[in-house]
Amino acid sequence: MELIKKELILQEIPLFASLSDKERDLIQERISFKEYKKGEIIYQEGAPADAFYVVVLGRVVIYTQDQRGFETLLEYLHRGKYFGIISLLTGEPHSVTAKTINDCLLLIIKKGDFDFILNKIPKLAIDLSQTLSRRLKRKDIHQKTIFESVAISIFSSYSQAGKTVYALNLGLSLAKETHKSVIILDIAPPDKVHSLPRRLEIEAAYPVFDLSSSANTDTARVIKDFILKDRFGIDLIALSYKPEDDSCAKKLTDALSLLVNDYHYIILDLPSEMDRSIFDILNQSDLIHILTSPEPVDLKRTSNLIRRLKTDFNFNEDKIKVVINEYKVSRLTYEEQIGLLNHPIFATLPRIEFKASDKMVLDEPDSEYAKAIRRIARRVGDCLVGLALGVGVAYGFCHIGVLKVIEEERIPIDVISGSSVGALIASLWVTGRSSAEILQITREFKEPRYVWGLVDLTFPFLGFIKGNKLYRFLKKYLGNKTFYDVKLPLKIIASDVKRKEPIILEKGLLADAIMASCTMPGVFTPFKFKQGFLFDGGITSPLPTEPLFKMGVKKIIAVNVTPSREDVLKQYEKIKETKTPSGHYYQNKLKTNILDIIFSSIEVMQSEVAEKEAQLADIVLHPDTSGMYWLELHRAEEFAKRGEDEAHKNLDKIWQVINE
Repeated sequence: MELIKKELILQEIPLFASLSDKERDLIQERISFKEYKKGEIIYQEGAPADAFYVVVLGRVVIYTQDQRGFETLLEYLHRGKYFGIISLLTGEPHSVTAKTINDCLLLIIKKGDFDFILNKIPKLAIDLSQTLSRRLKRKDIHQKTIFESVAISIFSSYSQAGKTVYALNLGLSLAKETHKSVIILDIAPPDKVHSLPRRLEIEAAYPVFDLSSSANTDTARVIKDFILKDRFGIDLIALSYKPEDDSCAKKLTDALSLLVNDYHYIILDLPSEMDRSIFDILNQSDLIHILTSPEPVDLKRTSNLIRRLKTDFNFNEDKIKVVINEYKVSRLTYEEQIGLLNHPIFATLPRIEFKASDKMVLDEPDSEYAKAIRRIARRVGDCLVGLALGVGVAYGFCHIGVLKVIEEERIPIDVISGSSVGALIASLWVTGRSSAEILQITREFKEPRYVWGLVDLTFPFLGFIKGNKLYRFLKKYLGNKTFYDVKLPLKIIASDVKRKEPIILEKGLLADAIMASCTMPGVFTPFKFKQGFLFDGGITSPLPTEPLFKMGVKKIIAVNVTPSREDVLKQYEKIKETKTPSGHYYQNKLKTNILDIIFSSIEVMQSEVAEKEAQLADIVLHPDTSGMYWLELHRAEEFAKRGEDEAHKNLDKIWQVINE
């Protein structure tokens, strides 16, 4: 709980993230935290409204119960999700039951405090009205079967941006990755042919719902007759609209009021038209994905569109997501693209080869395009899986064994963070090396004495090892690769010398970032980086779960290779008491070595910090390193085996978290 800072939680909750510091301070004064045990009821269906709840740690299940006691599961709520809000705003009793499915920590705002906050921060009502639209159902039509729906508009300021293929693959991937219901609305002018029925192999004769027809007055009730089924697990509706017909947007809104009863994700594939009806339709969306090529002219056009959405139509900037489609070869750097857009880039889609399948995520799942779509779907679907690799010098080779199991079991990892040796292993992996290839690299340290090949002594003003040899080792295997050359988002943690706080590195050369993260204080000379002098990330963040938590990762697997305080003390006591045979390299030579003294002191401190950081993880793998020594780099295969054994032992728990 010490690690869970109130301000960090408020920044994590989308509802509060865009508020000013002053507004969040006001909220912070009126929140409390409460721990719940596994299986505990938070509130019952039919109970009066009492508070606003946010999941900080753990999982909550939302369900309804009929008169016979039969339960209908609606949703699993993960970190950052909030609930109890409908009853607070409508004054009605709770329409669902909320229960913990494991030990949980919840943030709570009591009803009176919540009313006070709304009066002091009126703009919250706008965001809350969108939440209500996603969660309130048309009970006059039929009983709700889901907890919350999300409408995603796919749009571009020009044609041929690849938006229909993107909409199709996003829908297919959302269904596959989240195991939730998805429907795509294929919206086109009367003179355009709907392409999605063909792409989903739906027969030629299919109904088209005309949004501009005067015959379709009760849209919410009749739209269900136009739902097309396919064999790929998503549904489709073909809709026709007339530009500048004001009734089209209203009828589409009526259609959405029914669809939110039964579909978790509603994807609107919009035509590339800049008329009022399209902008009205966009305004009904929870997210807008705008596709563009990396060409300067297209980026400028997209920038103008975003500016218009924000200034003329008061669109919330946070719901506008730019997706770069690299069907054209980019002549600009990543930074130059952002400069022209004047807006963050949400994702980049790799080029699709000629004659590739329309349904890449199904037919070519190992293609780079399909992998990119899967990461987007998991991000949109709030099911990102993060992997945090901790510190430990030779202990860190346990990470290699964990990665081996991840590869063999095809466990989805969407983002990875690392400190010190964890940063090194993570970087090698996300730049394309397999666990077996990483293990091969460690064979450079095939004998105990080889570790000193990384040592270049200097006058101990800031540290007695310069680090040049270590840097050459990093450059040998990573060259000039940067954070833009990785296959997964990567966060490397270093520590600021002056501020004594963790720094997240995610730009520039990987070798530089790793070097900064590995410079053990008192041993290596601090590494000069753009932010100033940096040293070992393990000092302030030995198990880097917080960077994953901050970016909204809902499921975190942490690999803590730092022995506990008790383990450390037992290990060193054992080494001290053991009568070793002559010539045992470490016990005879390093037992009183200054390097060993420094590391053992740091190790005790790190173990306590790592335990606190482990609170943010859903699964903590803690390989057994007893009988092994932190500087025994030549025993990499044994360390890797320990990591592999630990991952196998917890495999069922890992899949349970991922599949919830």
